[in-house]
Formats: sequence, structure tokens, C-alpha cells
Amino acid sequence: MQIIEILNKSQMSLSFEVFPPKKETSFESVKKATEEIAALSPAFMSVTYGAGGGTSNYTLSVAKNIKEKYGVPSLAHLTCVSSDKALVKKRINDMKNAGITNIMALRGDLTPELQNSDRSTWDYRHAIDLIREIRETGGFCIGAACYPEVHPESANQREDIKYLKEKVDAGVDFLTTQMVFDNNLFFNFLYKIREAGITVPVLPGIMPITNANQVERAIKLSGAFMPQRFKALVDKFGKNPEAMKQAGIAYATDQIIDLYANGITNVHVYSMNKPDIARGIQQNLSAILGNSFLD
Repeated sequence: MQIIEILNKSQMSLSFEVFPPKKETSFESVKKATEEIAALSPAFMSVTYGAGGGTSNYTLSVAKNIKEKYGVPSLAHLTCVSSDKALVKKRINDMKNAGITNIMALRGDLTPELQNSDRSTWDYRHAIDLIREIRETGGFCIGAACYPEVHPESANQREDIKYLKEKVDAGVDFLTTQMVFDNNLFFNFLYKIREAGITVPVLPGIMPITNANQVERAIKLSGAFMPQRFKALVDKFGKNPEAMKQAGIAYATDQIIDLYANGITNVHVYSMNKPDIARGIQQNLSAILGNSFLD
């Protein structure tokens, strides 16, 4: 099933993101974690593609396993920043041959080596180049990323939204946001992009912070704004691992309930390959979603 078919339905849904192993020795443990999350029957699952394509060999394996073993629609990430056209075409064909019909098209993070390289020689300089190629290939539902708090390389939000619209016009079916900890930022962003003529579904990305050490990393990765009430939560419970885990699940659940209550029907959770966190959130939402995840 293509993701856009799920997003076009009126009922509320919850999806999860997982990541493949960085090395072969970790494959079985990661496979087990992703299977436990798939067993929760989320609307779909996305599988990331490491910086510079570092985990690309495992992305397709995980996505295919989730789809074939559990019947969960898979969204395979694909980055292009360090790839030539021949490699990207091969990856796209591999996905098609594996029955994966959903691709999250991303430029990809710039490793230190890539930041210092001559970008004029790259086959793909921006995500829009990859989006156009996937659309030309045909047969795929295409997702792309968006940044409610502005892409770090954009001068301002107006410029960022301009480039976002160009990506959407190139063939994007839906968007997923960078992690958001303040729903008001998401609602404000959604209003602005709708005003700019971007009408595709937008999934807010929710990151459950269940460990105080995750806060600094989350800010570094995304530059996300941390509301004072969230900072207070970390200050109060951060030194107690079990309390912080429970509080983090509760905070993420509260965000999701608020999004549903205000008309957002699809929410994407960055699960960090933690089945217990994914399960805790789903259990909190079981009656709201109209399903029982307690079996």
C-alpha cells in the first residue's frame, strides 16, 4: 500500500520511524527491535538511510522484512548527497524489485568530508534533484522532509517555504516534519505553508525524549525549540531513568492527543528502535485510535 492512501483516509493514524544497523554484527538485534515495533501494527513504518549512505545496505532489508513478515507498509529513506546517478538508479530499482513503493527522498546530512568537498561536481545537490528522478521512474509514493523551525541552511522561513514548494511541485506526495516539541510551532508552520499553496498532507514528527542525555543530542541534530514545560520535566525527572522514561512517554502522548484534537489525523513518531517506548505511546492512545494494543 502506498502511504498517500493511508494519509488520505479520515481516521487517525500513528506511524513509527526505525533505523537500520550501522554494522553487520548489530543486524539481528536491530531486526528484532524493528519486528517488535512492526508487531504493534502501526499505519506504516519508515526506515532511515545513514549519513552519507552509511547504512544503505541494510535499509532495504529492514523495510522488506517489515512489509513481508508483518504486512506493515514500509517507507524506505533514500539520500543522494554522496551518490552518483548510477548508484541512485540502482537503489531505486532495488526498491521496486523488492516491492517497496514508498520512498522518503532526502538530500541527506553532510558529513565533515562532504561539507569540505566541491559541491559543483555532485550529481545531486538538493533533494529536489532526487525527487524528480524518482517521479520520472514512476510507481512510487514520494515523501520529503520539512522544517517548522527553518532548515539550518535557509536564510529565513520565507526562503525555506519557497524551496519547499518547489520540492512539492516536483512530485512530493506528503511531507514529514523534523522533530517538534512545541505543537504551536507546527500549527503556525502549517498555516504558513497552506497560505503558500502547499496542500499535500503533512505529518508532524514527534520524538519521545525518555533519557535526559537525549536532549542535547536532539537540539544538536535538529535545532528544535524546547518549551519551558519540557525543560522543567527534564530538570525534575532527568536523574531518575524510570521516571524520565514515563514522563517522556507522557509528554509525547500529550503532544499527539493535542494534534489529534486539533484536526491532525496522522502523526509520525521517531521511535529510536525502542519497542517499549512505541508500545507505551500506543497503549496510551488505544481508545483514541479505536484499537487495542494491549493483546
